[in-house]
Amino acid sequence: MSLRKPVYFMLTALLTLTLGCGGGDKAASTEEQAVETESYFEVDPATAATVAGTVTFEGDAPRNPRINMSAEPDCNGLHTGAVRAEVVLVGEGGALGNTFVWVKSGLEGKKFETPSGSVALNQKGCIYNPHVVALQTRQKLAVSNSDPTTHNVHPLPRVNREWNKSQTANAPAIERSFSRQEIMMPVKCNIHPWMRSYINVVGHPFFAVTGTDGSFELKGLPPGTYTIEAVHERFKSQEISVTIGASESKKIDFSYKAG
Repeated sequence: MSLRKPVYFMLTALLTLTLGCGGGDKAASTEEQAVETESYFEVDPATAATVAGTVTFEGDAPRNPRINMSAEPDCNGLHTGAVRAEVVLVGEGGALGNTFVWVKSGLEGKKFETPSGSVALNQKGCIYNPHVVALQTRQKLAVSNSDPTTHNVHPLPRVNREWNKSQTANAPAIERSFSRQEIMMPVKCNIHPWMRSYINVVGHPFFAVTGTDGSFELKGLPPGTYTIEAVHERFKSQEISVTIGASESKKIDFSYKAG
């Protein structure tokens, strides 16, 4: 009996220690699995500022190349006349469309919440629409196919992950997101080589793509000094530095010239 008592007490102590350690591991594991809440920068509406303006083209605009769809009856039959690529889109008064305008610098260190809504990119008439699209990092891009034929969506990123995916007629939208900032990422269709679009991915919400009126508006900016950049697929990018105060609105314009 004298030999069994020490063994009994040793076993009891070991069991107690094991249970105690087990409880500690469980608590540590729970803490490790806890997801840290991200902190986003919020602009004070009372001091939010705006930068707006236009992008124009001076001189004779270069003629956009004609698209030959004759080898693809499913695509060719969707058009009644000549189709041209939407490279240089010039509207009334020389307004230049399809220009991406964004805050290139001045927001460093600020993290913005990702929008819950998606940005649409459609394939209609065997042409990507819109020709230039923009969204925030991690925001969903929803690619749809409105054509009676199969397409193959193939972005060609430099810093994001490359992917390509076939999409049949009436198929559900392809939803993807991009984790890194990247400007003018080309998108092609492996089946129809003339199809081309450009995706712009930015880490904040202060960007715009000009339409046929050439206008843009970057609103809701915190007061500060910024570099605003205009980027076009054919022409060199341009930058303008601007300082805006609380609740201030400033106008800046970009201009491209023929030749």
